[in-house]
Parts: sequence; C-alpha cells; structure tokens
Amino acid sequence: MSLSMDDRDGFIWLDGKLVPWRDSRRHVLSHALHYGSAVFEGERIYEGRVFRLAAHSARLINSARLLDYEIPWSREQIEEATRAVVKANGLPFGYIRPIAWRGSEVLGVSGIGTTVHLAIAPWAQEGRLSVQARDGGINVTMARYRRPSADFAPGQAKVAGLYVICGIEKDRALKAGFDDALMLDWKGDLSESTGANIFLVIDGTLVTPKPENFLDGITRRAVMGLARERGWPVKERAVKPQELARASEVFLCATAAEIVPVGSVDGHHYQAGPVARTLMADFQKLVRKPDCESFGESTHLAPSPRAAA
Repeated sequence: MSLSMDDRDGFIWLDGKLVPWRDSRRHVLSHALHYGSAVFEGERIYEGRVFRLAAHSARLINSARLLDYEIPWSREQIEEATRAVVKANGLPFGYIRPIAWRGSEVLGVSGIGTTVHLAIAPWAQEGRLSVQARDGGINVTMARYRRPSADFAPGQAKVAGLYVICGIEKDRALKAGFDDALMLDWKGDLSESTGANIFLVIDGTLVTPKPENFLDGITRRAVMGLARERGWPVKERAVKPQELARASEVFLCATAAEIVPVGSVDGHHYQAGPVARTLMADFQKLVRKPDCESFGESTHLAPSPRAAA
C-alpha cells in the first residue's frame, strides 16, 4: 500500500455514497481550503465497532453549527454512513476521519451560498503517540503559542483552522527531539497538548484542566468515568504549569493516542505509574464492549448559535 493518503485502495463515503478512494476529489477553490472552515472528527474502530460513534457524530454536527452552517445529514445518517464505510473497507481495527466543509460556489470571507459536503474516510492505523511511547513514556516540551480565549475563536468546535498553531508546535517539538508539546491557554494555565487532553496525579487525585475554550475530549470524558468507577477522586480545575513539578504521574489521552504516559516535560521526569497503567487497561476493556458506540457519559456539547437564539 502506498504511504500517500491520496493513493490507496478502499472506499470513502462522500456526499451520500461510497466512492473508490482515489476518486474522492473536490475543487481547489473549496471555501474550507482557503478559510479554514472545515470541521472534522477523529474516531477509532475496535473489533468492527466505532468507539462513542454517537458522541463523535453529534460533536461534528455541533462544530459546524458553531461556525454557523448545517451539515445536511442527521446524526443517525452519519452513523449509518460510518458503519457502511467501515464495512466496505473490511476494517476490524483502525482510525476514521469524518470531515465536513463548504464548497466552491462562493470564494470570499463569507461562506454564505456554498454547499456543505461530508466525507468519511477510514484506514488501518495505530495511535501515533501510543506507538511512540516506550515503557518510560513520551518526552514533551512546553509550546510557545497559547490556546485563544472564547473572545477570539470557537474553541469548542473541532475546526481545521484552529489546528494551525498545533501543527506549528508539534513540528517544533519533533525537530527539537521531543514527541509533543504542552500548550497553555490565554491566561497562562495548562490546557492540553497539540492534539490530546492532559491529566496529572497530584496527592492521590486525578487532576485535569477545566475545558475553557478547548475541546472536552470524548476520550477525556471516558477516562474520567473510568477513574470514578474505581472510586478515585477526579477534579476539573484551572491547573498552573508550575503544578507539573508536583505531579507523580502525567499522561495524555485522545482518540488516536488513547492513553499515553508522559515520561518527561522539559527534563522533569515522571514514572509511567500505576494510575495511568490501570486506566490504560480499563480503557482497552471499555472500547471493546458491545455498546461502545453509544454516547457513554453526557456529551457536554456547547450550544450552537442557532440553539441559543
């Protein structure tokens, strides 16, 4: 199989039908390409089922609404299409990328008048960070860019344009010999990594930054639920970067990465300890349950402009 994403065997669900992988093309003047207005999801396939498919599909629709456009397929239709494309590609395990974008009818700052398209592409791929992680965990550094406030960007939307600074910081970290970077928010509090949420174990409590204008990850919510099932205290609150020095364990979590222990932050070392390792084992059991496609815990989706009106 070619390593190029545009030259593969298989099928992609595109605007209502399965099309051969190499034929899923759109125009170079699509609005999303020029103005960063595409919204997307990252999902994982386990034993032929998509983990928290309902929650991912609902968040995709909500992300578009936060950008003031509607995806012309319902959550149920998106779920049905996702299952169909997974089956067509014969994937028992893998990754899925649904993406919705505005088309090429109009090209300008305003996207009014464009049609909205939806593609769903699955492929076999293990989580990148989880593959990189060794027994000692991954090595991360602190990013220079910060996550913007709600006054500047819709951080609860999983929108392509907001990942520009993440890509810059990820590349910067890799070139410096690290695996990832941790980002602060506009206040100077710890927020997340370039593509994953973060947890710290401080004095026996699992602590995670309160999602203020960054994604309240679906895997993040699953991890919190697993910890509470074990009776472990969990706190969502503002976390100062100085608190990293107090933590006995640090780990990241996301759909592609799953749960990944952090071995060091700019030279400060941690153990890949019992909390992270227990949750990693619990998570593997959770994603293989027959009802894993359901919402799980409450989705905590931000209201759309239309819903608030």
